[in-house]
Formats: sequence, structure tokens, C-alpha cells
Amino acid sequence: MTDLWERAQRVLPGGVNSPVRSFKGVGGTPFFSVSGQGAYLEDTAGRQYIDYVMSYGPLILGHAYPEVVAAAHTQIARGLSYGTPTPLEVAMAERLTQAVPGLEMVRMVNSGTEATMSALRVARAVTGRHRVVKFTGCYHGHHDSLLIRAGSGAATLGVPDSAGVPMGLAELTLTAPYNDREALTQLFARYGREIAAVIMEPVAGNMGTVPPLPGFLAFVREVTEQHGALLVFDEVMTGFRTAWGGVGALAGIQPDLITLAKVIGAGMPVGAYGGRLAHMQHVAPLGPVYQAGTLSGNPVAMAAGLAQLDAIRVPGFYERLGEWTHTLAQGLVERARRHGISASAHAVGGMFTVFFRDVPPRNFDEVASSDVDRYRRYFHGMLQAGIFMPPSPFESAFPSAAHGPAEMEATLRAADAVFRAM
Repeated sequence: MTDLWERAQRVLPGGVNSPVRSFKGVGGTPFFSVSGQGAYLEDTAGRQYIDYVMSYGPLILGHAYPEVVAAAHTQIARGLSYGTPTPLEVAMAERLTQAVPGLEMVRMVNSGTEATMSALRVARAVTGRHRVVKFTGCYHGHHDSLLIRAGSGAATLGVPDSAGVPMGLAELTLTAPYNDREALTQLFARYGREIAAVIMEPVAGNMGTVPPLPGFLAFVREVTEQHGALLVFDEVMTGFRTAWGGVGALAGIQPDLITLAKVIGAGMPVGAYGGRLAHMQHVAPLGPVYQAGTLSGNPVAMAAGLAQLDAIRVPGFYERLGEWTHTLAQGLVERARRHGISASAHAVGGMFTVFFRDVPPRNFDEVASSDVDRYRRYFHGMLQAGIFMPPSPFESAFPSAAHGPAEMEATLRAADAVFRAM
């Protein structure tokens, strides 16, 4: 494995194709996976891990779910890509528009980043405005408009969070703390006529799992409507992981535009954006907002995604997954506290995060006050015990339907030993 890591670093930036995989957030050397089955990953040394990363969310049924694999194999035998419309992409669009409130028309793309980038382009075209609002700690992909460092004040102008992002473009992005009504009110008081959209994770997942406070989503919906701005729900992570149809369906809030990915592709590269018919009619070839993609609506991805959606649309699926996730998260907190370690957790649907602080956080500043060093020790202790948790204190964990009583018992037993050692 060491040789493979050395080879990777010679030919890939940092040895990886996505930064979190490098283990930089927790230290140490990443392992290389060769297979997955159900709740388990296997590395190049033949070691198995109970997996709570699950490809960062898509694998809600677990690795190599038979019906998903069979659907992909069937389509692969028919061809990988055609460059023409296919029945599968029509079926996927119908499935999504039936399930997601406010999704009247949808365009398939290849990633969550592509989806959020395109949704903001539509929002700016519809409103004729240029500024967008995002919440501190919410990640919406690596495109220039939203790769912005958190601001400390309610009206802080965006600052590029990456080299290569022009300051002029970053300044069009305004930031406010998540769950902060007053900060958002102040932003609209100052820039309301210039704001095209508010984009938000309706349950934050990219600072760890942080749910909205009661009434916060309805408040954001009300403010955007008052000022003629669009509300964009980034449900790339939460869509079909928290509930059938996503957080919007769960909360009864209908945004103007929605972005999806992850679960709808079952592990294949996929994304989607859509919303009200009047807004989506601005997209080419119907309207002037240009967006295209050679592999968009790829038939293999559509086949795998449809098979997964079929499997999870059964009575009680989300209730069982949510109960299991909540029980595990609380069990981890209880075992930490048993050994004198400050810990708390948030769990929503099939995602959770354990924070090493007494009270569950409400925003990124509170998340950042957690004991990061303690998370590193927890991560490596669990990994040594064969439990793969997210290699960053700012990522959510994702159980699947393949995780059962045996995995629960093994995880809590390992955690008890790790916390005792800490």
C-alpha cells in the first residue's frame, strides 16, 4: 500500500482525485479500496472495514447492491453512451419530478458541482441580478461563484477560498451564518435589489450534519419571496438520503430551483438541476441560458439510479434508516461521555456527525469550536479497529440499509475501546 501511495503522489496532485481522500484533515496515509460489499469495504491488503463514508452519500443501499449492479450490467451490454436521447433519462426525469416538490422540469448533468453552477446561471438569468447569498460552511461545489471563504459579518463580501478565483467574481457572493435570521435580514436590507438567489443546504452536510433551526427554512423562503430572489435548495447530499423527495418534501418547503446528485446515481457520476417550469424554460434549447454535456443523462448512470430509487421507495425504508442512524449517533455520544469526553451529535435521515463539544452546533463557527485533535484520534482509533469514519471532522457519516445489528454492535464496541484509550 505504501508503494501505491508513493506512485499516486507522483502522478496525481496530493496522490488523490478529491482532496478529502488524502486524509490531510486527520493525518496519516489513506488506504486504497479494491471492492465493497454491503456495509463493508476491502483494501489492497485484504483488510475489511465497516464503511460509514459510503462514497460520501450515494450508496444508501450499501456497496454492490444486486439490483443496482444488475441494472448497470444490463445497460452496459447495450452500450455505454449514445449521444442521443434515451428512454432511461426520460424515466429518471419523470421519477424526480413526481417525487420532489417544486421540480416541474429537470436537466440531467454529471456532478453536483455542475448542477449548482447551472442553477445559479438560471437564477441570474431569470432575475437579471448578479449577487448570490450562501451560508458559511455550506459547500456547493468547486465552481468560482461559490468557492468562497466564510465572512464574519452579516454583510461580508465574499473572499476567494481558492487560488484562481477572481476577486471580482467572489465579491458577487455574500455570506451569512447558517441558522442566523438577523444576518440574512441585514444582507437583504443592504443588497436586496441585487440578489438573484439564496443557495443553501436545507440540512447542512458539508460542515458535518447541522439541521436548520425550527422555522428557519420557512423564514428563508419568506425573505426571498419578499425581495424577488430565488431560493435554491442544494440537495446534492440530502436529496433522497433524508427522505423520499428530500428535505423540501420533509419540511413542506418548496424552493424555486433544486439541485440533486449522489443517491440518484447510486454511485455513478450524476447530477441534476431543475425547478419551476417558467424558470427552466430559460435553459437551451428553449431559452438563452446555455448548458450542455456530452455524457449528461448517461444511460448506465440512469439505469443504476432508477434501480436504486425503485429499491428505496418502499414503506418504512426511511423510518428504519433514520432510527438506525439516530441510535448509532446517540450510542457513540453516550460512550464518549461515559469516558469523560465531551461529545454531541446531529442525525437526520441517513446522515450524522459526532462533534467533540458539549452542545450540538448550529452553525460553522460552533462546528469549528469542536475539538479537532480529538476527532483525529477518534478517526484513527476507529480505523485501526476496522471502522471507516469520514476522514475529516467537517464531513457527514452515511450509514446504509446494509448496516444492521452486527455492524451497530461492532461499531459501538470499537468506539467504547477507542474512547477509553483517549
